[in-house]
Amino acid sequence: MLNRPIRSVHDFLLSTYFADGLRITLGVLCPSLILAQFGLIQYGMTLSLGALCASVVDTPGPIVHRRNAMLITTALITLIFIIVGLTNSNIYFTGVLIVLFSFGFSMFFVYGLRAASIGTASLLIMVLSIDDIRPWQEVLFSSALIFTGSIWYTLLSYFFYRIRPFRIAQQILSDSIHEVSLFLRAKARFYHQNIDYDDNYAELLQLQVLVHEKQDAVREVLFKTREIVRESTPEGRFLLLVFVDMVDLFEQVMSTYYNYKQLHEQFDSSGILTHYESVIIKIADELDDIAFALKTGGIPSLPTSLIDDVATLRNEITQLERENTDGKYNTLGIIALKNIEVNIENILSRVKTINSYFNKKEKKNLKPRKIEVEKFVTRQSIDPGLLFENITFSSSTFRHSLRVAIVMLIGFMVAKTLNFSHSYWILLTILVISKPGFSLTKKRNYERIIGTVIGAFIGMGILVYIQDKNTLFIILLFCMIGAYSFQRKNYVVSVLFMTPYILVLFDFLGMGSLSIARERIYDTLIGSGIALMASYSLFPNWEHEKLKEAMLDTLKANMKYFEEVVLLYTNGVHDLTNYKVARKEVYVTTANLASLFQRMFSEPKSKQLMMTELHQFTALNHHLSSYIATLSLYKKEHDFVIADFDVLKPVVQNSIYLLNMAIENLEYNKEITSNVPLIRRNINQSTEIPNDEIMVFEQIDLIQKVSYDIFKLSEKIKI
Repeated sequence: MLNRPIRSVHDFLLSTYFADGLRITLGVLCPSLILAQFGLIQYGMTLSLGALCASVVDTPGPIVHRRNAMLITTALITLIFIIVGLTNSNIYFTGVLIVLFSFGFSMFFVYGLRAASIGTASLLIMVLSIDDIRPWQEVLFSSALIFTGSIWYTLLSYFFYRIRPFRIAQQILSDSIHEVSLFLRAKARFYHQNIDYDDNYAELLQLQVLVHEKQDAVREVLFKTREIVRESTPEGRFLLLVFVDMVDLFEQVMSTYYNYKQLHEQFDSSGILTHYESVIIKIADELDDIAFALKTGGIPSLPTSLIDDVATLRNEITQLERENTDGKYNTLGIIALKNIEVNIENILSRVKTINSYFNKKEKKNLKPRKIEVEKFVTRQSIDPGLLFENITFSSSTFRHSLRVAIVMLIGFMVAKTLNFSHSYWILLTILVISKPGFSLTKKRNYERIIGTVIGAFIGMGILVYIQDKNTLFIILLFCMIGAYSFQRKNYVVSVLFMTPYILVLFDFLGMGSLSIARERIYDTLIGSGIALMASYSLFPNWEHEKLKEAMLDTLKANMKYFEEVVLLYTNGVHDLTNYKVARKEVYVTTANLASLFQRMFSEPKSKQLMMTELHQFTALNHHLSSYIATLSLYKKEHDFVIADFDVLKPVVQNSIYLLNMAIENLEYNKEITSNVPLIRRNINQSTEIPNDEIMVFEQIDLIQKVSYDIFKLSEKIKI
């Protein structure tokens, strides 16, 4: 426990966040630092500006996509700098450019996040060059410096990639494993006495969103990087195998859902649930060790004490059975404990398998797995038709772009009216705060204000009490690395570092004074207020507008997942690719729905529609996917085929029918209340059915029951 904080710091220093911070700091600082030695600091600053804009699009992903994005950004920022530089002497023409560019580049959101970052970089150069009025010859010369600075950063980023081409994949895969360990810890807390089930379940859903985001980022890097997809190197095969097994392990973790309240009522007095919690936490620790080993190049080891703990747990269950002569414990409760223990053993077995991949001798002999990567990744084609299709008020991207264009113009007019010396800070604040949805804008708004105000006071303290230039330079360097390292991890901390960094930088340029800090606070408050009010009142995008689509996607994904799992039992030979794609879609849609549900809490009460029903719907779908995952694991662990599927078929068909009816209710808002009965069967009285098949029947019966609950709930939901 004492080493955990040290491990966390070490883990961050080895993360992609810190690597990004160092790379961006080096790319932005070097041109200014070098040219300052020759008295050409103004040229160095322009080069650094080009590098800074290029760094905006240099987010984790396949190197081909990053390189192309930086080259496109280079061309766009150079062109925009020339256009704005040649016309910014005319305030009216500048206003027109702000509207056109703000709308056009905000529409880049339709092509995905990387395209959106290209639009952000383009708007950034526009904002920073609005007040920079100079002769046309200097504009052209400075545009050449902007171009050079951007190319310099692109080459620097590509150089770092070529040195260690697998590094970013290792870092992102490590982060995804760490999120799975956090998810497992949240599962472990269900075995803790006096736990608040609702709060822990809400945290579990939030962690599931993070697991999906990290796994999606891993797919983006692994499946779109040629060297890894071809598995031409031992390291590429190793990373793919670890990721595939981690996805299977997460499915194993997802399958462990039980009525924890009943378990506590029965077994709290025995103390066995505390042992379950302890063992699961230790397995989560092992996952953290695997994640850490990926970053350090070390070899994780599985302690024998953990294996002994699982064996002890198994013996405790046996002892409970022996002592249960008076019927103190419910038989179903003891069966549930056995199932959980078996699941823990299976998770531990997967951890052992992943550990074995790290052995240097074994790594060279790893056999590739056939993976149809095209089915697991989403490719966004740059189709101009998509842009024109979204020129409609029904498009949230169009409304967002229109709102940004109007708000940026208002910000420009306010800035010119107030006549601040750095009025572009108002536009910068609006640019970074304005997001497509109200909840995201509100969140970023608070983060920006808190970080700026605290950072400004820290910056003023630094300038008042520290006069030594060498010390100030070290502080500048530290703040730069902090600002760029946390910009994707924690925006509040990033802004907290960014503000002192700017104040110290202005001091080095001979422009520093306490009035700069006050002006930055004023500009931030003005820009934040304008952006937040606009997101509420100007073509707002509310989360409930996407609610029906998200709920339908989740239901359809779960139904497809169930159909694929049933095929595992009924078909002797079955393509696992379709099954894995269906499983991935369940994770994606469930995470999207949970994320939407969380964002709705940040919106005004009047916009929080049917929150109770939505919470129930989200919980029931989570239960459904957990039961389906458990059903799939029975097949993987026992590898049998149902001898007489006709016995099982009515229950399966009724479950699918119930889900289809729920989809129709949501899609068409039917007013008629239906009465669809459950198909009940007393399995225990059937002596002809083997024990393994009885477990399958029971699990499918649970799936039918939760499908029925979803169906009945769908009749109440009108959106």
